[in-house]
Amino acid sequence: MTVIPEVKKDLIGWRLGRVVTVVDRGFSSGDNLRELQKAGGHYIAGEKMTSGKQTVEDAMSRPGRFKTIRDNLEIKEIVVGDGEARVRYVLVRNPDEARRDAFRREAHLKALEAELARLKELDNDAHTKAHCRLQSHPTFKRYLKSDKRGNLTVDHQAVKAMERLDGKYLIRTSDDTLSAEDVALGYKQLWQVEAAFRSLKQTMELRPMYHRKNERIRAHVLLCWLSLLLVRVAENRTSHTWREIRSVMNEMHLVTYKAGSGRVRQRTEVTPEQAQILKALGYEHPPLFSDISTDTL
Repeated sequence: MTVIPEVKKDLIGWRLGRVVTVVDRGFSSGDNLRELQKAGGHYIAGEKMTSGKQTVEDAMSRPGRFKTIRDNLEIKEIVVGDGEARVRYVLVRNPDEARRDAFRREAHLKALEAELARLKELDNDAHTKAHCRLQSHPTFKRYLKSDKRGNLTVDHQAVKAMERLDGKYLIRTSDDTLSAEDVALGYKQLWQVEAAFRSLKQTMELRPMYHRKNERIRAHVLLCWLSLLLVRVAENRTSHTWREIRSVMNEMHLVTYKAGSGRVRQRTEVTPEQAQILKALGYEHPPLFSDISTDTL
């Protein structure tokens, strides 16, 4: 609960004119959101769709069509309440993710049905252990309910409730000057920040586990940060992910040919995809030949 006030205090020295803070569902408590609105600030916050809040239930049940703003990104703006009590929501849906959610749930239910069928074949002691294991299972428990005899069955009402959440996430904002599209894209940038941190910790191995001296740790972090900066610049200029850029550019090779006493080192032909990336990054094509030599005795 102290993180938000600490961050706001640290930002005072930046002398920012207008701040819209983007936070995920873990920071969307009432106290945090009120803190973010102090001194004219605003927020874009993720909202848990199964929180049980009346305003969330009203938003999720509100009819209306989704508007497509990007490939695989649809939005619907919803305002709940009136006056000072009004809450502005943006419901976002990703059709591709909705299909993935449905596929995963179908696989879970198929596996659960097999586990429930297996329960009937076990003796009392084994049945009790398997019963408890299913009830506490991180995935299966959400699909289960107990009948009057204590037997586990699939909760079809819960399954139906999950279906309406497929591919969706809910955002609320305090800033009425932002369009619904800007709210959705602003929240999506939070994922890009989180992906950047994952790159630092995993791909670039930020953790200074082999360093002991303070200056070595700082140097390690600085080099990783510079690497990440170059990655983000490349991604923004090419509109491709770093994985896509690396995959395309890794197809370019420097080949060595030898014939008799001579040797030639020549790069492969530049593909249209490689040429597009090089142009976007402001690089010339690498020289076709890098070495032509003749061995002499």
